[in-house]
Amino acid sequence: MTAETSQGLSRRAALRRGTAVLSAGGIAEAAGDARFLMLGVLDFETRDLLLDGEKTLGADEAKSLDAALARRLSGEPVARILGTWEFWGLPFRLTPETLVPRPDTEILVEAALASVPDRTAPLRCLDLGTGSGCILVALLSECPNASGIGLDRSLGALRMARYNATVNGLGARATFAAGDWCDAVQGSFDLVVSNPPYIARDIIRHLDRDVRLHDPRAALDGGPDGLDAYRRILKGVRAADLLAPGGSLLFEIGYDQADAVRALARAAGFADRGLTRDLAGHDRVLVFGLSSGHTDA
Repeated sequence: MTAETSQGLSRRAALRRGTAVLSAGGIAEAAGDARFLMLGVLDFETRDLLLDGEKTLGADEAKSLDAALARRLSGEPVARILGTWEFWGLPFRLTPETLVPRPDTEILVEAALASVPDRTAPLRCLDLGTGSGCILVALLSECPNASGIGLDRSLGALRMARYNATVNGLGARATFAAGDWCDAVQGSFDLVVSNPPYIARDIIRHLDRDVRLHDPRAALDGGPDGLDAYRRILKGVRAADLLAPGGSLLFEIGYDQADAVRALARAAGFADRGLTRDLAGHDRVLVFGLSSGHTDA
């Protein structure tokens, strides 16, 4: 029988209780979530459980852990509870205005890096809808002479993106600015990347509650067909000549959107450079370059 609270329990016993509580509440990844919450909320490291696992939790520690477990049971994601999450091996602080960085988005970073002939070159990067800044910061961390601009409509997201770039030691090479997709930027970029909102509006209410209730709607809502942001970005990049010759434009996409986004890109004067699938085998990232045969109407 599970104890009613974590009060008086050892660290190991409290972890077992947390796992049992989350499992009974229908949380699929109960063991992992309980461990993340204990380590994050109580500022423990793995060795604290291995070497001092029989040490009893203090009253404040037990109260904090139980509060975190209750929030998880209500459907709040672990990353939201902790206020921070890891992406590309780097820590990122979150706000309500930013998405939780997801492993699938690392595929976008991998594809962007694969499109670069020389990572030591002085590349210019543009991240449209930067959110927490995770994509731009990850790219800059791998390209030591690159610089970049992250654009977002949310001032709260921009403040957090700037903070995340700074704490990861990349603040000097990253600039963040408010803008509605391509409207506020000029210049020529070797990499233009975006994980835009791509969920069709009517589908949002059917998403898992972790996403539906806790991710910012503006970062999810892709319009009636989920393609509004792609249209805006493709038109804006082309109209302002934002993509340098030989540069790459990369999108994260929904699993069923590859054909539609490819058609939009071709119509806007971009050449298809390939598709990358995620670990589940779903279409995830499209890469485009400038089409040499395109002429504006």
